Amino acid sequence: MDYLLEGFDDSGELRIFSAPGRTELAGNHTDHNRGWVLAGAVHLDALAAVAPRSDSRVILQSAGYRGSFRVNLSDLEPRPGEAGKLEGLVRGVAAEFSRRGLGYGGFEGRIHSLIPAGSGLSSSAALEVLLGTVLSGLYNGGSVPGIELAKIGQAAENKYFYKPCGLMDQTACASGGITAIDFSDPEDPRVNRMDFSFSDHGYILCVVNTGGSHADLTEDYAACPGEMFAVARALSRRSASEIREEELLSAIPDLRSSCGDRAILRTLHFINENRRVLDMTRAVGEGNIADYISGMKASGDSSWRLLQNCYSPGNPSQQGIPLALELAKLAVEDDSAFRVHGGGFAGTIQGLVKNDAFGPFTESMEQVFGKGAVIPLQIRPRGCIELTPEE
Repeated sequence: MDYLLEGFDDSGELRIFSAPGRTELAGNHTDHNRGWVLAGAVHLDALAAVAPRSDSRVILQSAGYRGSFRVNLSDLEPRPGEAGKLEGLVRGVAAEFSRRGLGYGGFEGRIHSLIPAGSGLSSSAALEVLLGTVLSGLYNGGSVPGIELAKIGQAAENKYFYKPCGLMDQTACASGGITAIDFSDPEDPRVNRMDFSFSDHGYILCVVNTGGSHADLTEDYAACPGEMFAVARALSRRSASEIREEELLSAIPDLRSSCGDRAILRTLHFINENRRVLDMTRAVGEGNIADYISGMKASGDSSWRLLQNCYSPGNPSQQGIPLALELAKLAVEDDSAFRVHGGGFAGTIQGLVKNDAFGPFTESMEQVFGKGAVIPLQIRPRGCIELTPEE
């Protein structure tokens, strides 16, 4: 917090905003085919200490970067040169506020993210939601709903950051707590927010960063929804969410030639994972940790066998996720659970480990993946918010 507050006087214009990262709990590659996802906001967040400006310029500093990021909001057209850059997100979020008839304007200050890079905890989605929360607070009295901020962030990432993404990450960051999200209408997802603490049941939720790179994985990621949509089209359906399991099984002889075996397996994963999200949501609502763990194990098994997103077929020598999953199972007792986290193919696994086993588990995993690879998580009950300086 000291870094954020440096350089500000006591004029009273300083405002502090926060948006959490997120962890996917269930629903691996289900959101893009109009399915259900279970996600949670985490205690690691992106922060901004800013003050409004009288002009349309945004001037930001960020820890670890020299100089300033500068954007003039008098021009809200996408710029290919800002692809993958903070400037693109700032311009994109402001453009979406403008498109919706919301207030926006310049501001200056500092931002800082506590979400580790490469952790799979959606640092970019948190930043998008944070920028929207800033504009909501400074120019709209904090009135823009969280789900609207999520949609704004997604649009900015797609159009201005030049990265395709769904709406799950931004929705979880904006909502807080654990959220069951129904994407049957992708333009207007339904969100059921719940309060739940794994620590109350004697467990620690964590991710393990295997150190794998997400570079050159675009085709792998795109193939997951693409193959499910191909099966849906072959069955005259809009998406995998409309396919019944018995319908899929009876059509396999024809689908093998038209879509391929992997597409069939991935669609079968979707059907079962979609049901599993509802079962795990029910377990969370009832506080039934045993049923939750059973569902988490089944989700991990399905991603490994059916979805097949634990390593890239284009780089079979790099299998950090399968290695981490096997080492994790060897390190702890059977009443813990592990699964691939998020999009997969490289990056992180998620674990739910008993409190008394977490220390030995961390030591064992970090001997292989390096110090700091195991990141314990707490579910944050609040989503995107404005803080007081005392907080």
